[in-house]
Formats: sequence, structure tokens, C-alpha cells
Amino acid sequence: MEREKKYSEMTNEELKHEIALTKEKARKAEQLGMVNEFAVMERRAVMAEAYLLSPADFIPGEIYAVEGAPGTYFKIDYLKGVFAWGYRLNGAGEEEALPISLLKKV
Repeated sequence: MEREKKYSEMTNEELKHEIALTKEKARKAEQLGMVNEFAVMERRAVMAEAYLLSPADFIPGEIYAVEGAPGTYFKIDYLKGVFAWGYRLNGAGEEEALPISLLKKV
């Protein structure tokens, strides 16, 4: 039985292939009305996309828009791997982590 590679162990080409496969699975799940499966596949694609980005491009103290949540902004306190830890502006004030692939410069 072959062990599945972690995203952190994949090359950029392997990640792009994984993203394409996962998005296709998400599309099929959506067509079949499998809401939970669709959400899982979408989240997997977001995670794989995070490994294609460089955490060095995301600066603590800066504010970023949250993709898929219009009008929502996120201030990064620190980075750990491909996750940005911080707070949503106008949110509940609770610290949370978002994959860097969900953050876009404002």
C-alpha cells in the first residue's frame, strides 16, 4: 500500500495536479448535491494552493482581504508554515489561523 504524499512533500507540478483533481471532485460532488463532500474538496484545494505560495510574501502586521468573504479583512500577527495567525477586523476578536491562499493584498 502506497502512502499518500503530504502537500509539503509535493513538487509544484504535483500540487497543481492535486488541485485540478480535487476541484474536479468538488465539481462532481456539487452536481450530485453532496454538500459535505463539496466543502471537503474545496478546503483540500485551498490547502494545496497554500503550498504553492511563499509565506515570506505575507507580512505580519499587514491587513489582507479574505477570499470568498467580501468585506472581510484579516490582520496577520504571525505566520506558522502556510498558515497566517491573526484576527478578522470587525470580528469577534478571537485569534484564528487561515491558509495563506485565502488572503489577498488590499
